[in-house]
Order: sequence, then C-alpha cells, then structure tokens
Amino acid sequence: MRETILSTRKLSKTYVADGVQAHVLGSVGLELYQGDFTSIMGPSGSGKSTLLYCLSGMDAPTSGEVIFEGEDIARLGQGRLSELRAQRFGFVFQAANLVSNLTLYENIAVPGYLKRGRSASATRRATDELIARMGLSEVASRLPSQASGGQKQRCAVARAVVNEPAIVFADEPTGALNRANSLEVLDLLGELNRNGISILMVTHDVRSAVRGNRMLYFEDGGIRGELELAPWDPALSGDEAYVREREAMASAWLASLSW
Repeated sequence: MRETILSTRKLSKTYVADGVQAHVLGSVGLELYQGDFTSIMGPSGSGKSTLLYCLSGMDAPTSGEVIFEGEDIARLGQGRLSELRAQRFGFVFQAANLVSNLTLYENIAVPGYLKRGRSASATRRATDELIARMGLSEVASRLPSQASGGQKQRCAVARAVVNEPAIVFADEPTGALNRANSLEVLDLLGELNRNGISILMVTHDVRSAVRGNRMLYFEDGGIRGELELAPWDPALSGDEAYVREREAMASAWLASLSW
C-alpha cells in the first residue's frame, strides 16, 4: 500500500472580481503518494494551476483542507508557510524566473543558504553536485541573460531541489522549450523522482504527461479521471515505439473523457 504524502479534503477556491464569483475548484478530494510522478492534464482554464498553487501553499483555498506531514497548509500562518515552501517544497514554472543579476550558480545556491540548520559548506557541496548533474558546469558563472532557454530551465530545476524537498510542483515546466530541451528537463525530473522526490506536474502535452506513473484529468474544477501507468523506464527513453505505446494508452484514456 502506497504512503500518502499530501491529501486534500473538500478543497474549494472561488475568486471574486467586480462582484462576480468564479468557482475554480469545487470540493476537490485528492491523495498524492510518496515517490509518485503524477501528471495533471485538462482543458485550459479548468483550474489545474490553481489546484497546484493551493496544494503548494502559494495560494490559499477558500475552504477545505490540504494536509502535508500532519499540518493543514490552508491554516498555517505566513511564517510557517514560507518555511514549508522553502524547505519541503520545490517549484518549477514555465518561465525559469531566475534572478537576473545572479549567476546560474548563485541562483541555485541562494535557497540553500537560506535553509535553517544548513551550513554554507553543505550548500556549496549540494550546489556543486547539482551543477554537474544538470550539465551546467561550463555555464555556471554566466548570468541568465547569457544562458539558453534549456540551460535556464535546468538551473530552475536545480534551484527547486537544492534543499532536498519532499515534493516538486512543476507548472508547465517544458511549455516554453523546444523538443530537445523539453526532453532534457523531463529526464531530470524523472531522475529526481527515481531518487525519491515526489513530482506533481501540470502539462498540456501528452508526451510529457506519460513520463509519470499516474495521470489525473482535471476539468470544471474537479478530478474527472485517473490513469495508472507503469513507472517510466529511462533505458527506453530513446525507443520511439515505447514512447508511442504509452502515448496511445494515455490518448485513448483522454478520448474517453472527451479531451
């Protein structure tokens, strides 16, 4: 039986603008499991990103619970919430969102220096290891403006995991990348997952989504379907038949949900 790492109960989110209410999340019940790579798909505007933000504490739900390690994130004060986001969660977005006047190395290292209880030498070791692991050694001293899109996104992935988070929340992490750079980022997320980090990724791309072992279909503010897949085999990443088989399975499932 898989261990639940994060769960929700009756999670709802309503935005109000000019007196008009928009119900984005409607009483969502969800369990994320330790070590899973979960992909969320659904139409644009269905609430996928809002769900991710509420799960990660980046946005507050209107009502309901988000339970992580025995705490209801939805009811935490800003101090504890900031600590949780900095030390237990990692974030990767469509845009790398790097600090423009810091080098790639510094962008990765800064969150580590801010982690309570970690020495500067431990942060430097972790950063050095990630720089090598992400293939950034030759560009580590460059500013973001001097790096390619793929290099910046790999830097963003490294920054997300420098503090060894329990969960990485990825919102369209390959949405602004070409195919080659997308594959690099997906390979890195897969490697992190195999090393024990749980991944929750929002994506519109079926080929990206099938990197996960679990797919959720989100529409009209709720989860409308779930598909379990065998864990991705990195040895077969270059095998087009293997990739297409997973894509075909996912596409048939999505079609049954009127995707």
